[in-house]
Amino acid sequence: MTYTQPKLPYSNDALAPAISEMTVDYHYGKHEKAYIDNLNRLIQGTEYEDKELEEIICTSEGALFNNASQAWNHIFYFFSFSPYGGGEPDGELAEAIKEKFGSFERFKKDFVDAGVGIFGSGWIWLARDEKGDLFIVPKTNAGNPLTDGLTPILVFDVWEHAYYLDYQNRRADALNKLWDIVDWDIVGSRY
Repeated sequence: MTYTQPKLPYSNDALAPAISEMTVDYHYGKHEKAYIDNLNRLIQGTEYEDKELEEIICTSEGALFNNASQAWNHIFYFFSFSPYGGGEPDGELAEAIKEKFGSFERFKKDFVDAGVGIFGSGWIWLARDEKGDLFIVPKTNAGNPLTDGLTPILVFDVWEHAYYLDYQNRRADALNKLWDIVDWDIVGSRY
């Protein structure tokens, strides 16, 4: 199997000012492409050659895990956004957030605080378990809650390349601005 980088469902400038066209060009166009290219090279002729990406993430380690997970994480991240996003979730996800965190505003604060608190690079996830209980899951490097048996719902990237061109070292500002572009229809469908 050969993995390909999916085309974004919006133009590279559509998420501005939350994420600039230059950041999308570099982040999705170059970083994500490199992960997919490396993944394809690493699986050639191995037991992983015909496995689904999620299975590779949950059963591999080292360079293969890093490239597989980063490829998956970036697609999940960029396909969580819309130029028409923002607002708040509704339905079951909204109810689950209110039950777990008390309010949507409290959830946003806790989520951003957990992302800011990651030392170095990584990802901040909202994930659910098999019962539907929600968890904020900070992961360093290429970490993914799939490896913990959880289902990812939402992720914000806290690697510097995700925000440095637009926000320099202001990670909290970058994370807070992402709320303006979250596509809650897509995110809610993952719950």
